[in-house]
Amino acid sequence: MSLADLVRPHIRNLAPYEPGKPMEELERELGIRESIKLASNENPLGPSPRAVEAMRNAAGEIHRYPDGACFALRAALSARLGVAEDQLVFGCGGDEILELVAKTLLGPGDEVVHAWPSFAMYPIVIQGMGARSVAVPLDADFVHDLDAMAAAITDRTRIVMLCNPNNPTGTSFGARAFDRFVGALPDDVVLVVDEAYFEFNRRDDFPDVLALTASRPGTLVLRTFSKIHGLAGIRIGYGVCDPGLASYLERARHPFNVNRMAEVAALAALDDRDHVRRTLENNELGVEYLSSELGRMGIETWPTDANFILARTGPDVFDALLAKGVIVRPMTGFGLAEYVRISIGLPEENERLIKSLAEIRAAGGEA
Repeated sequence: MSLADLVRPHIRNLAPYEPGKPMEELERELGIRESIKLASNENPLGPSPRAVEAMRNAAGEIHRYPDGACFALRAALSARLGVAEDQLVFGCGGDEILELVAKTLLGPGDEVVHAWPSFAMYPIVIQGMGARSVAVPLDADFVHDLDAMAAAITDRTRIVMLCNPNNPTGTSFGARAFDRFVGALPDDVVLVVDEAYFEFNRRDDFPDVLALTASRPGTLVLRTFSKIHGLAGIRIGYGVCDPGLASYLERARHPFNVNRMAEVAALAALDDRDHVRRTLENNELGVEYLSSELGRMGIETWPTDANFILARTGPDVFDALLAKGVIVRPMTGFGLAEYVRISIGLPEENERLIKSLAEIRAAGGEA
């Protein structure tokens, strides 16, 4: 009997997550220098300076285990969000909390309804527990088709996952559509709303899911310090839900799952309002610039409530951009072969992307 025979089939057949290509890898492969990465929706301004200072100050304490309860961060977030401390669950990025939910609630034969294309980790954590992923296509505008998702719920459905704003499209749904969906959702189905890009949304009617956690048990909101605060490299996210669900997720998590550096950095970043303001200003300018310039080139884009833009550039543009030292995210794995996702960068990075696309077009490429 081989090792493969010992591995559970739903793990053996699992396709691993494919992250955006690192700049170092591109430079090694092609001998390129000074490449730019607009692929992983990272904060182009870098991390919160207050977070960096806090990590420097804490470096001498890394021989000690972290506070497993995230006491100080829990108290600060509770006050900031207006939720009880026992409603908070912390993880090594939002991804880990997704895994905690799957570990707590799913088993073979269970189903999870989610939109597609959406965050690539959803089907991975679902299949990882032997459950079935029920992927409902986005509508013609690349927005969650909430009516179709409601219709996909069966007596085997344990969880519904919504990503708002949605990754990789940047689109979002409003409060009215969300409230209608929730009104039709069975009480015994857990609702997970992934708001990793919440801070970037620009719509007035964005759903208040935090408030829903107080009135609908089994509702979980996911947020992260990776994007707006620029802390993707230290991996810290959190969930907000009713105390009952939080208590079960706490039982499922590993001790010390959030490291000491992540705890102190996240706590400091919460008060770095200047970094958040500058990030939002840069994002707004970048969205306007890229939308305008891509439109002028005849490249179709979609309205975004996130820190990236979905663009229909045509096939082969991803590789052509790589050759110019510009990394974007190809959408082939989502079934969108002619599309790329472009993270908002610094002004000079956005300009380099547009210049590179123009050069590709002049040379006869699809863009």
